[in-house]
Amino acid sequence: MKTATATALKNNLGEVMQAVALEPVRITKQGRDYAVMLSITEYERLTALEDDWWAQRARQAEAEGGYLGEEESMTFLTERLRGL
Repeated sequence: MKTATATALKNNLGEVMQAVALEPVRITKQGRDYAVMLSITEYERLTALEDDWWAQRARQAEAEGGYLGEEESMTFLTERLRGL
């Protein structure tokens, strides 16, 4: 992973953005890790992976009986909102 200082980012935004198209870039500020810039494609890929992971966990919990399905969840919430 490439690294750029916050100052270098400010002064060379175009170059850093070109680098981000190829790989994430670590941004440091005052010698410490501050942020990571990544392309929208990589962001969307990581978000999809996270969504898939949570969906898998929900399916596993449902199969093990530790998950309320959509209908049970709505009933539970509706009853609580009505003060039952």
